[in-house]
Amino acid sequence: MALNESLARFWLLQERNQATLSAIAATRTSSSSSAKPCHQQPAPTSRPAAKPSTSAPAPAAVVRFSDDTARLQKINDVRRSTVGRQMKTVIDLLDKTREALTAHQINEQTYVDIDGNRTLAESLRNNPKVRFDGQRFSYKPTHDVAGKAELLTLIKSFPDGLPASEVKKAYPAVEDDLRALGSSGDVYLLPGEGGIVAYPNDPRLRTMEVDAELKKLFHEVKLPREMLDIEKELRKSGEEPATDTMKRRAAEQVHGGQPNPKKAKKKSRGITSRTKLTNVHLPWLLDLPVDSKDFI
Repeated sequence: MALNESLARFWLLQERNQATLSAIAATRTSSSSSAKPCHQQPAPTSRPAAKPSTSAPAPAAVVRFSDDTARLQKINDVRRSTVGRQMKTVIDLLDKTREALTAHQINEQTYVDIDGNRTLAESLRNNPKVRFDGQRFSYKPTHDVAGKAELLTLIKSFPDGLPASEVKKAYPAVEDDLRALGSSGDVYLLPGEGGIVAYPNDPRLRTMEVDAELKKLFHEVKLPREMLDIEKELRKSGEEPATDTMKRRAAEQVHGGQPNPKKAKKKSRGITSRTKLTNVHLPWLLDLPVDSKDFI
């Protein structure tokens, strides 16, 4: 309420000042036109008298400050907001425009006064998402690449995979270039814990062949199905299993509980699209099916 009352008094004072200035200007105009010249003028030639004008001069347009209420309220809201909110506003603008802007240009578009807020200015200059060259601010992506060739070079430098989210805002067409690199076989786009991960495709691996005997051994490996056998194998390898099936069954017999009946074993359908496999990005090594689904 106090702010609104202050603004109302401010606007009323400005209107009064504007009216006073208009009256002073009108008085000076009338006095200058009625003043006599200080030097002699040649005698005027006889001309027919001009008819007096019946129309009064149009009054000067008075600018009312109340017409700018919405903009003033917006400026006040932005300037009174937290430093974090103002930083987000500036970073969103830089990300959207992808242009290098001065503090004055940012102020014109967002009403954020960087020059008038030292804390905000220092925070922006030290922000990892902002680049400052001494005069202009611009958006700084996690990886500074600007095209398809640079993107491929960057992915090749990450043999363990590069999350697509880290290059999502590198430049506007980055997602299209990722799809193109995946379609051409230059990279593999596979789902990971945090989203899609891009893996480089080493051309040397395309010609690698695996012996048929090794493939046969791989497919013939059988894993134990009973919990007792699984726990036994874990103990052999030096790992302590989280379950103790023997102890649990003994407790059930003491307390009269009946073990759950064994469910009928489902017939294995082999490797499907839901099967979790390692080295899925090298399907030709072990004759695994290739999932050509576009993950992006």
